Amino acid sequence: MNTIRSDLHAILILLALLAFPEDSSAQSLDHRAGVPEWQVDPAFKHDVFTFARVQYESYGRGGRWGWGRGGKWATDYPDAELNLAFRLQQMTSLKVDPNSTVVVLDEDDLSNYPFLYMVEPGRLSFRETEVEALRAYLLNGGFLMVDDFWGENEWSNFYYEIKRVFPDREPQELPIEHPIFHIVFDLKEKPQIPSIYHAIQNRGTGITWERYDAQEVHYKAIFDDNGRMMCIICHNTDLGDGWEREGESEWYFREFAEKKAYPMGINIIFYAMTH
Repeated sequence: MNTIRSDLHAILILLALLAFPEDSSAQSLDHRAGVPEWQVDPAFKHDVFTFARVQYESYGRGGRWGWGRGGKWATDYPDAELNLAFRLQQMTSLKVDPNSTVVVLDEDDLSNYPFLYMVEPGRLSFRETEVEALRAYLLNGGFLMVDDFWGENEWSNFYYEIKRVFPDREPQELPIEHPIFHIVFDLKEKPQIPSIYHAIQNRGTGITWERYDAQEVHYKAIFDDNGRMMCIICHNTDLGDGWEREGESEWYFREFAEKKAYPMGINIIFYAMTH
């Protein structure tokens, strides 16, 4: 772990160069939105980290498939995970699948994926079979990261749904001293990342929240009976947009992707995979 942390400054410089190369030909990989691909050793193709996104029902507009590319579950898909996977294999010792996957909690074999990602759960609505599947997955060693939802109403909806999964467990606020904020990148504060649109709109104001009732960022966790973190809940922040939008604005990249979104995302994955 020390070898990863020792060259942090050089890594961040490399990130910036790769996000904004002088040679525009580096962005010609249209089938992967410009993200380079790499080979996985066929002998170990099942022993690599694969980013798995949860597909879920949203009440109101959207449903499971929603509009456009998909419902709320598909926000920032697939660019966020393509970029994050590239940074993981580039910057760390993890062996990473260049391709991600989408899972349905009560249909797929979740045991193949030690890490799950759920985005924008403000209108999340679990089926009872999904509640049971997620509970079993987490208690059997799985890990869930929840990201990109803002304000009290969206928190209330997610809280209701996660309490269906664990009626007897309460999400606990993580202090900045917790190892998850320091395991690879040593963060001095809990990062709050707005979407690129809110960031540019509020540039120079110091405002990093997306709505008035979402000014304070929260990182909460749910633990099993042995104290193992099963779930991290990233509320009033949008790490996924920091990963997805890294090549669209050099200012946004340097202020939010480079300093906050990637370091926190990598910390969470490393913590989940080593604990």
